[in-house]
Amino acid sequence: MATFLLEVGTEELPAAFVDQALEQWRSRIPTSLAERCLTPEKIEYLGTPRRLAVILWGLPERQPDQEEEVKGPPAQAAFKDGQPTKAAIGFAQKQGVAVTDLEIRPTEKGEFVFMRKTIAGQATANILKQLVPEWITKLDGKRFMRWADGDLKFPRPIRWLVTLLDDQVLPIELMNGSQGCHSDRKSHGHRVLHPAGVTIAHAKDYVSSLEAAFVQVDVEKRHELIEQQIQAAAATVQGVAVINPTLLQEVTNLVEYPSPVVGTFDPEFLELPTEVIITEMESHQRYFPVLKSAESEELLPYFITISNGNPSQAKLIAQGNERVIRARLSDGKFFFDADRAIPLEEYLPKLETVTFQQELGSVRAKVDRIGRVAGHILDQLNVESGDSLRDSPTLQEARATETLRERGTNRELVEAAALLCKADLVTQMVGEFPELQGVMGQKYALASGKPKAVADAIFEHYLPRGAGDALPSSQTGQIVGLADRLDTLVSIFGLGMIPTGSSDPFALRRAANAIVNIIWSANLPINLGLLLDQVIADFADSFTAVLKLSVMELNQQLQDFFLQRIRTLLQDDRQIDYDLVNAVLGENDLEYTQRSLSDVLEVRDRALFLQSIRNDGTLATIYETVNRASRLAAQGELDTQQLDPAAVVQPSLFQKKSEQAFFEALSQVHQAMQGTRDYQKLIDSLAQIAPTVANFFDGEDSVLVMDSDPAIKQNRLNLLGVLRNHGRSLADFGAIVKS
Repeated sequence: MATFLLEVGTEELPAAFVDQALEQWRSRIPTSLAERCLTPEKIEYLGTPRRLAVILWGLPERQPDQEEEVKGPPAQAAFKDGQPTKAAIGFAQKQGVAVTDLEIRPTEKGEFVFMRKTIAGQATANILKQLVPEWITKLDGKRFMRWADGDLKFPRPIRWLVTLLDDQVLPIELMNGSQGCHSDRKSHGHRVLHPAGVTIAHAKDYVSSLEAAFVQVDVEKRHELIEQQIQAAAATVQGVAVINPTLLQEVTNLVEYPSPVVGTFDPEFLELPTEVIITEMESHQRYFPVLKSAESEELLPYFITISNGNPSQAKLIAQGNERVIRARLSDGKFFFDADRAIPLEEYLPKLETVTFQQELGSVRAKVDRIGRVAGHILDQLNVESGDSLRDSPTLQEARATETLRERGTNRELVEAAALLCKADLVTQMVGEFPELQGVMGQKYALASGKPKAVADAIFEHYLPRGAGDALPSSQTGQIVGLADRLDTLVSIFGLGMIPTGSSDPFALRRAANAIVNIIWSANLPINLGLLLDQVIADFADSFTAVLKLSVMELNQQLQDFFLQRIRTLLQDDRQIDYDLVNAVLGENDLEYTQRSLSDVLEVRDRALFLQSIRNDGTLATIYETVNRASRLAAQGELDTQQLDPAAVVQPSLFQKKSEQAFFEALSQVHQAMQGTRDYQKLIDSLAQIAPTVANFFDGEDSVLVMDSDPAIKQNRLNLLGVLRNHGRSLADFGAIVKS
């Protein structure tokens, strides 16, 4: 068994590309080898800013021989009177075998001539010569470049190539115009600590040879080492490092021989908001801040940087970085002081110079729209007026309404937060650090004497900023956040810019997900369908000239978009089975669509309840009862809203005792469920009448539903229809797959 090494040496690669390239190799290299019947025992993927490498351990020296079977002409054409014809001779010659090697076999279309031959496997070295250039040149990424006079593109110029099969150089050439990069056994060590070349004697010696040249090529080991170094360095100043995982991964791919350097800055800069200091360090300098303790949010006047230079020069390196961070923090302090000197509301006119979207006008105009949408939400949540969105709320909905009543809906706070939520976009600090939007708005609102609820909402309305991020905790922040995203969704959809495939430049899917998650997490009794109607109407009135869809089309597109988001969140985040999600949302069922959007909380509750009764086996006990009734009821004409059997069933038409029993059982279900949406009570009621329904269908006193008498037939279908309708209050049982 052989070991193969490929190293592609380059000028310093972008940090992100190192991970991207190795991930592509993890996908492509095993596949391309398997297609050629080569399977190594182990594959190592290695990389630094100056190299990408892969080691194939335990490669066979050649492909295994392959048996190939080829079908030839029909037997009657290949042989006459037992003698081969020209057809048989020609076939044998073409396949490189003797006529005596041919076999006659029966097939569905008669007897045919076949031949079997052995194809000798190629040497592994020859196969690798074909594959290696493809592994290199087919890597994908952003901002590839050309160099020299060739067409070869790579993120940075390729400067050397190492290809060793055990201890032998596998000759490979990458041509780039008139220049070529020829493979060798010579690599390169650390630029500063080992500027001389490194000769790799054997593929197995690659990692150790480069370690001796001050290069740690194993990405995972380098990652672990850097993390340990950072925390150890922080401990030397009695602190705990703030390690941002994204920054740690980036730094891992920026160094070949990491060494920690501890620097300090003037304590006076600690007067700056912690977020500003951390952003200055992480975003611009790739430094790791230091906290007093793991439980504290108080920073110490230190930072840690990972150097790729000479560890003996750590003091000098620290001094250079200290000068840089001092200048950065000085700028930050200047921005912070200058921004705070102006009341936050005085930044509003400047928002007119910032374009939200060319056809939609300025951010200042968007702020006004956010305020209008927030007003619609307030109208729905304004419990002080005594209005209720539900005639018969569930227990959870009642609790949500009671929570809103306790907290109150302070219109003035919401209006103030909506007005100021984007004001910090035109401050100097956010201009320098866009990622601090909202954070600085919160700081500046407090400095301007605004209520804490307003300041917090300015920050929270951006939440969640991505997957896994926190959701807004204050009601004011929730309302402004919903309003902001609803305006964006309606406006961008109104321009016909609907997300397709992976293209979503305005992050509309994320916005819709956030809307649903905020409603769910805060138990906000919001009628999303009504809210969409209102926001769409406002948009259509203000932007008639740029509206690309009719109001009806826009509404339908947004409804479908939200239903898809709800479907995805239920399946992926809440782990609800796909068929139960279909049963809750309905499939091409307008009634369910409208119900789902008018009561997003109920959609979640019904889905979670269905999953729970499937998991505990309860669903299986009522499935046949409701499903069979639903299938037959579809042949009737009963309105799906009818729940009272007395209103649509005539006992005078009963011919069997099972019909009367069914009717009485249904009446008890209706009486039990009046004025409530207690799904457990519904399931208990349906379970109780299951034997009665079974007797109606299959017992000694069973009936033929599709009776020849139209009146009797309709009466029985109405019985089934009422049962179906009670089931529909929970879900469309016809969409549930029997488990």
